[in-house]
Amino acid sequence: MPDTEDVEVDTAAGRVRGRWRSDPDGRMPRSAAFLGIPFAEPPVGPLRFQAPVPHSPWQGVRDALGHGATAQRGDQGDTLIPEPSVEGDSTLNVNVFTPDPAASELPVLVWIHGGGFTSGSPASPWYDGRAFARDGVVTVTLSYRLGFDGFGWIEDAPSNRGVRDWLLALEWVQQNIAAFGGDPRRVTIAGQSAGGGAVLTLLGMPAAQHLFHGVYAISSALTDVAASRAEAFGRRLAASAGGEPTVAGWSDVDEERVLALQKAATRVAPQEMATLIDDGLTLGPVVDGDLIPRPTRESLRAGVGADKPLVLGATDDEFTMVFGGAVAKALRWVPRGLLLDRLGLDRSIRSEYLAANADVVRLGKSRLAGRVITDRLFRAGVLRVAADRGEAPTWVYRFSWPSGRFGFAEHCLDVPFFFDCLDGPGIEALAGPHPPQQLADEVHAGAVSFITAGDPGWPRHEGDAGVVRIYDARTRDEADAYATVRPLLGAVSESAAAQAM
Repeated sequence: MPDTEDVEVDTAAGRVRGRWRSDPDGRMPRSAAFLGIPFAEPPVGPLRFQAPVPHSPWQGVRDALGHGATAQRGDQGDTLIPEPSVEGDSTLNVNVFTPDPAASELPVLVWIHGGGFTSGSPASPWYDGRAFARDGVVTVTLSYRLGFDGFGWIEDAPSNRGVRDWLLALEWVQQNIAAFGGDPRRVTIAGQSAGGGAVLTLLGMPAAQHLFHGVYAISSALTDVAASRAEAFGRRLAASAGGEPTVAGWSDVDEERVLALQKAATRVAPQEMATLIDDGLTLGPVVDGDLIPRPTRESLRAGVGADKPLVLGATDDEFTMVFGGAVAKALRWVPRGLLLDRLGLDRSIRSEYLAANADVVRLGKSRLAGRVITDRLFRAGVLRVAADRGEAPTWVYRFSWPSGRFGFAEHCLDVPFFFDCLDGPGIEALAGPHPPQQLADEVHAGAVSFITAGDPGWPRHEGDAGVVRIYDARTRDEADAYATVRPLLGAVSESAAAQAM
């Protein structure tokens, strides 16, 4: 998509210069992109472990022609979604993609990237909003502090700094999106994996309710880290760094050292996946009794966010790929009962679960292990959150189309279908050589319908066996399409509710 001419817009902090873009293939109409607009001051020096500070005004015109610095550092190696790192200190930025800045009152999508709250980048070419712009939607992607800098407990620092970044970015949208053609009264927040957990966290936060009007949660990974657990981890990490768990103690520890300590302290091997499910992620939104006053699901059951429509769902085999290759070969020698013990599948419901998933059982232990982890981490959480919402407007989907690369619907597979970017880089490595454009048309159209009208186009999920949209080679709607997960609902404790990467 070649660059053509520049376009300028006035924001509350100053004027920015973006760029009109045209599509040589004619598939996409012209749209404008504004990249790397700072919504906060660089979180470095005395601001490093503090709440974000709105960016000060600038004089003249600021270029918004390239992605801003990212909180993610270094080469992430083989990733399912291409999410590049960009060097620099000013890591709190937004990217805006619009059909036309001169338009008015267009619906707005705000995207929060995933990455387990320790990695990920808003600079992914998959998150380019050109397809949404084609369909009359303004897209905003935002960055936030990751890992310990964003979510780690420090004795004299504000909690949930990464969450506060989300809030300030959403405040920026409320103040500025009209200048890009968007309507601040029609904002849908969306995200995948940790980003899906982020938007559910915001849905359950009383302090965030004025900032958005709908939620689309893809493969949601709720964390709800207990304050006591966050503090214990923060103290351990500070001790390993050789300092006190205070802002002063951490101020002399450089970023590279923090990242190395964090990585060593949070590494999870495949055989430890059940522990991850039971204990949850170490770094993520913390139930601090202030910004997040109680666990998200408790807030949803209490009716927080009940006035906002929600779409949520998961792929059928999110983490099955973890058990591929050498791990799959090793599992052939592990008795099935022992394997299921290690995966935390409660013996009281084991027979019922295996019967409900007989088709997966026939495919071997690696596929069974992947389905158990997927169900415990993601798919059981879909049903729980839908039930927590009661009569609030909720729609549920399953992404079941098997990747031409892996042979099942793995983690992240649905993201390029949501963004309708099957012509983007890295797609074949995830989806195989010929992913179906018709399926992308259907997934994307449902998202556009939800963002513009508050309804994705299939029946609401009502009751225990509600209707589910199944995205597969043939898209269809079925009642109780998560029935194979149901044996888990009475067996998995509340503390083990959907946690993930």
